[in-house]
Amino acid sequence: MQACGVSRLAYNWGLSEWKKQYEAGEKPTAYGLKKQFNSIKRQEYPFCYDVTKCSPETAFKNLGVAFVNFFRRVKQGKKPGYPRYKKRGMHDSFGLSNDKVKLKGKRVLISKLGWVKLTEFWRFSGDELLSATVSRQAGRWFVSFNSEAVMDDPILSDYVVGVDIGVKKLAVTSDGEVFDNPRALVKAQERICLYQKSVSRKRKGSSNRKKAVLKLAGHHYRISNIRKDSLHKASNAIVKIAGVIGIENLDVAGMLKNRRLSRAISDASLSELHRQIGYKAAWHGVIVVKADRYYPSSKTCSSCGEVKQDLSLSERVYRCRCGLELDRDINAAINLKNYAEGFSVQACRLGSAGLYGGETTNWSGTNHQSGNALSRN
Repeated sequence: MQACGVSRLAYNWGLSEWKKQYEAGEKPTAYGLKKQFNSIKRQEYPFCYDVTKCSPETAFKNLGVAFVNFFRRVKQGKKPGYPRYKKRGMHDSFGLSNDKVKLKGKRVLISKLGWVKLTEFWRFSGDELLSATVSRQAGRWFVSFNSEAVMDDPILSDYVVGVDIGVKKLAVTSDGEVFDNPRALVKAQERICLYQKSVSRKRKGSSNRKKAVLKLAGHHYRISNIRKDSLHKASNAIVKIAGVIGIENLDVAGMLKNRRLSRAISDASLSELHRQIGYKAAWHGVIVVKADRYYPSSKTCSSCGEVKQDLSLSERVYRCRCGLELDRDINAAINLKNYAEGFSVQACRLGSAGLYGGETTNWSGTNHQSGNALSRN
């Protein structure tokens, strides 16, 4: 905890100094702030020497990355999101360089801390460790290792599949494969209310309140794990069955404005599923084609091409005058497959291994993988 506190102190101190120097007309840098902090920490913050020196160093590095991303978003005209101060209990983590961490079996050696037991082995034997991050979430401690691994060349395929992503069913492919939505938050809502009621009845600052908050955080942590598990399983299965994937470019931010559906949409994590399909497709050399968000995939007949103007959400079976009677989601997935087939021919001519939203991206033969290990309290 002390190393996390030092990291948080260095980050917040650097953010305050960055604001002061920038308002004074100077051009602050993460490296300059780190040197300034090192010159005063012996007198003002002597407890920093009780933990590894990587704790404040990685904090300044992260601060520099945060401002690089901030100015990049400003230039692109996007919502910038100015870096915020870190809070205790919400951002408990610190980084380690490769020379300050060592693995041996199911143990990890952390500088100034000693050997700590892990619950699993390092699965990527032979890979060189680049860095590690120790973090705390819902009362549990984790260490995440970052290493560089060389991936095999992808086996390119011309098989096309369409994927319809939604709330009732997490994903449905044009082949008829269905990935169910676990609805983790909805199913756990009753127990969440009980835990929240327990927290509200405890006196602020008391030990019982801290225990109740920890129980609530642990329950939310379990919900997030259920959601992540379903998303990774679905994205892995989708990427591995095809060489070209057609999906919709959903306006998730706009969909969340619907107060009747916002909880269900957030619980499904549609944006995260899109993100996972995108980066995993790049790993495997799969082409991803995003249809325009106004493309009527659900309203279009996959057989004759007729567009049905009035199609309510309650109609789960698509019926057309041509005689087609098909599940609504499968019909949309087939339309996305047909949409992607036209782009796949163009991508092959360009010699690209990835196409995302009409833009080509080159597949890289190397990839940074992180192995997550759970450490005991």
